[in-house]
Amino acid sequence: MTSYAASTARSEMSELRRLKGLLPPELQSWVVVEAATGVNPPLITCEELGKDEVEIQIDLARWDQFALDQRNLLFWHEVARIQNDTIPRDGWEMAALAIGLGGAVGELWVQDGLLLLLALSLSGFAGWRLYVKNNGEKRLREAIEADEKAIALAVRFGYSLPNAYKSLGSALKTLIEQTPKKRQRSRYESRLQSLRKSAAKAKAKLKTNAESSPEASGGRSRQIETIE
Repeated sequence: MTSYAASTARSEMSELRRLKGLLPPELQSWVVVEAATGVNPPLITCEELGKDEVEIQIDLARWDQFALDQRNLLFWHEVARIQNDTIPRDGWEMAALAIGLGGAVGELWVQDGLLLLLALSLSGFAGWRLYVKNNGEKRLREAIEADEKAIALAVRFGYSLPNAYKSLGSALKTLIEQTPKKRQRSRYESRLQSLRKSAAKAKAKLKTNAESSPEASGGRSRQIETIE
């Protein structure tokens, strides 16, 4: 039993070190990769620990169920979120909303119109900021942008363009199959649909370039394939 636990721990540490090596050099000094803790954590996510440190957290128990190339592309998706500066941050909005609502209730009691107006304005602005931050369309758009950048990162690390698209596409298919929550599953489906469109555009672009340069057409025509 002890030997199995030790072997599992070594395997997990090895995977975390491997993923650390997949970080672009410019991120390696301030992005850390750790095993997720807690009950039912997300497969992979990232959060800002401080002004100059970000942590990528991975549920290694579920992570091991994915193929190596799928893991790499899902990891680069999180790296892309960091590069795009779209990581959710603990902001002042919730505190401001609570203060504003509490103040409004208090001013209703003392009947001070000006302070009541200020309290309602504060809570209204904080509520609007929370809505913008958690807007589903905005989060989906950011995820799709991160998918595009993950493809570019994969190519930067030596993947061919077709393999990068296929690896991320198959990872999203697996996530769709494993996700019981309808809203989350719908987001994965939207990302997969967008990825297919992106692959089709890349294929068309390479075909056009190949036709304009006949001497390179043989190699270029094999550069991109449609994701099934």
